Amino acid sequence: MIGMDSIGTRTVPSPLAEPLKYGVYTGIELEMQADDAVPAAARMGLEPPRFCGQCGRRMVVQVRPDGWDARCSRHGVVDSTELGRR
Repeated sequence: MIGMDSIGTRTVPSPLAEPLKYGVYTGIELEMQADDAVPAAARMGLEPPRFCGQCGRRMVVQVRPDGWDARCSRHGVVDSTELGRR
C-alpha cells in the first residue's frame, strides 16, 4: 500500500515489507498458496526470495558470497544484510 511520510512524500513499501500479499518464493497470493508450496531450501533459509511480496512480480536477484540482493521494478531493492540474513 502506498502511504505518505511525515513530509507528505509518497512512500512505497519494500518488496519484503509486512504485510505481504504474495508468497516470496512462489509469487502466488498468500490466501491461495498451499502450506507446502514453499521449497524446503527456502524454509531452511538457503534460498533468497524470488518474487515481490507486494505485487508478486519476479525480482532480479543477485547472490553474492556474503548474501543477496533482490530488486522489484515497482517496489525497489532489498538486501539480505538489511534483514539480518546472510
